[in-house]
Amino acid sequence: MSDQKFAYVIAGGGLAGASAVEGIRELDKNGTVLLVGSEVDPPYDRPPLTKKLWFGKKKVEEIFVHDRNYYEQNNVTLALGRTLVSVDVESRTVKDDRGQKYGYEKLLLATGGIPRRLPVPGGDLEGICYYRYLSDYLQIRGEAKEGKSAIVIGGGFIGSEIAAALNTNKIIVTMVFPEPYLCSRVFPAALGKAINSLYLERGVTLLAGERPVSIVREQEKFKLRTEKGGDIAADMMIAGLGIEPNTALGAKAGLSAGDGLVVNEFLETSHPGVYAAGDLALFPYLALGQRVRVEHWDNAVTQGKWAGRNMAGARAPYTHMPYFYSDLFEFGYEAVGDVDARLPTFTDWKKINDTGVIYYLKDGQVRGAMMCNVWEKVDAARALILKAETRPPEGWRGAIG
Repeated sequence: MSDQKFAYVIAGGGLAGASAVEGIRELDKNGTVLLVGSEVDPPYDRPPLTKKLWFGKKKVEEIFVHDRNYYEQNNVTLALGRTLVSVDVESRTVKDDRGQKYGYEKLLLATGGIPRRLPVPGGDLEGICYYRYLSDYLQIRGEAKEGKSAIVIGGGFIGSEIAAALNTNKIIVTMVFPEPYLCSRVFPAALGKAINSLYLERGVTLLAGERPVSIVREQEKFKLRTEKGGDIAADMMIAGLGIEPNTALGAKAGLSAGDGLVVNEFLETSHPGVYAAGDLALFPYLALGQRVRVEHWDNAVTQGKWAGRNMAGARAPYTHMPYFYSDLFEFGYEAVGDVDARLPTFTDWKKINDTGVIYYLKDGQVRGAMMCNVWEKVDAARALILKAETRPPEGWRGAIG
């Protein structure tokens, strides 16, 4: 098929890709843009899939980043339901899964991540939902009738959020996860155990320290056997096991890759003119002095726009410190920086395991902060991290009001 040529090609129809369009248009009003997305839906926000859609605070039509008129008005060609399968960085062309080739001047890879699968017999059974996409929400929403039961596998961000959403919608929920408590990657042990108790009080069954070993489907129910010999049956099975960065396209093109596609401070990959942003990008987090990959909404929005601006000529280093947030029943938080439970922490509670600030420390300096039921303090936390002041742990009490 004949080539079509664009000033900018964006591979990935998620939030980072949509934000890149905005960044491009801030500096270049006329350059042609092609956005290729594997989903049939135009770009949308993912957080409502486990939050506001379940609580009636948003409708599906309200989660889309822009309506289709926006793309038409901004000279953006949408190629949805298509996936790029190859990149030739020398000829500056890409090819999609229908054999169509496109030329580009600048290319953004924003292909996000692929949900991890259950590596057990039965892990590929039809109906198991590896929760990530709008189509997954629509599937589970259609099945989630009051009194139905669900097994949620995974105790991280997605698993804990969807379990809370289902429970609030009067679904009988059993959670299975290998860690001793929920969100163990970010919660200190005392808080994690308190969140476990919160879920138990709400009627969620927790099988902590458990792993699935096999799944079968009999008489319209999923039946899961655990490592310790337990058997559970439920109407629905949802797996929230995180994602693997979708590096295949870039790695096949010879771009430097590790746990993501490696980019410099300008979000440019190892080949000039090719950029990466969002869940995929392994970028230098300048404020922390380390290379990281961030899978959260704020990073996708800001980094996507930053990449778009740099593709259009801004050449500005990415200095943003992305934050993330979650709501688990009445416990909500916002966090920024290196929020790693393996770091030493100092907890400054106003109400124990409910309201206060957790400081994540390294060599006496604040590397990250989690504000629990404390709001509008993200900028204060960013400033504290950038200041890089050294104090004893108790010296951080009250540092973020």
